[in-house]
Amino acid sequence: MTITKEDELDGMKAIGRIVANTLKVMSNALEPGMTTRDLDEIGREVLEREGAMSAPKTTYNFPGTTCISVNEEIAHGIPGGRVIARGDLVNIDVSASKAGFFADTGATLRVPPVRASFDRLCRDGRQAMQIGIAQVGHDKPLAGIGRAIGRFASSRGYTLIQNLASHGVGRSLHEYPEEIATWPTRGDKRRMHHGMVLTVEPFLSNGGLMATDGDDDWTLYSHPKAFAVQYEHTVVATHHAPIIITLPS
Repeated sequence: MTITKEDELDGMKAIGRIVANTLKVMSNALEPGMTTRDLDEIGREVLEREGAMSAPKTTYNFPGTTCISVNEEIAHGIPGGRVIARGDLVNIDVSASKAGFFADTGATLRVPPVRASFDRLCRDGRQAMQIGIAQVGHDKPLAGIGRAIGRFASSRGYTLIQNLASHGVGRSLHEYPEEIATWPTRGDKRRMHHGMVLTVEPFLSNGGLMATDGDDDWTLYSHPKAFAVQYEHTVVATHHAPIIITLPS
């Protein structure tokens, strides 16, 4: 989506705030002993109260309101009977629509007691996203996002999952520009323009290179086997600093 009018920006900010607040409420509720279905139900209630609809459910008939991935699951985990335990690494991905506008956000959380390695991985995963966001702007190269994140990941001894990309968003969950690499690539000559809406969502890992399918047609796992974290914002490119749409109120 390219925002050209103030009411479009207002619509994006409204749904961005809703998904951000949903993620915040779910994050605050996370505790050992609850199931991923319990956590998803909290997200469903928040979205329903705000008059928003789950984007993965309405777009892809995903069997949940949000995606919740635990430990070895790195993305698109189906909420269900899995019990969240002490020390787990839990990724929550919330995307939704309202009034024809879509926004997407996510974060990886640590359930205490926190392993030092998880603490570092999460801290650096959030920084990788922030480094990517800093590359968003009018007439800047889309490939610059992945180049900057790649330099950071390499300097810290991490790998990046190279088949889970950022994407355009706004009037649908996934739209042009599709497949925005958050790892270094060659040959992508596309450039951003003022008003372009996109996600920035690197998957930082301690050894994983690719996401592979599991047995349920949804949940993705790292290959080689490793932990991975994801942090995601929906942003708007401008002539100045990017606008982060998915900030909680």
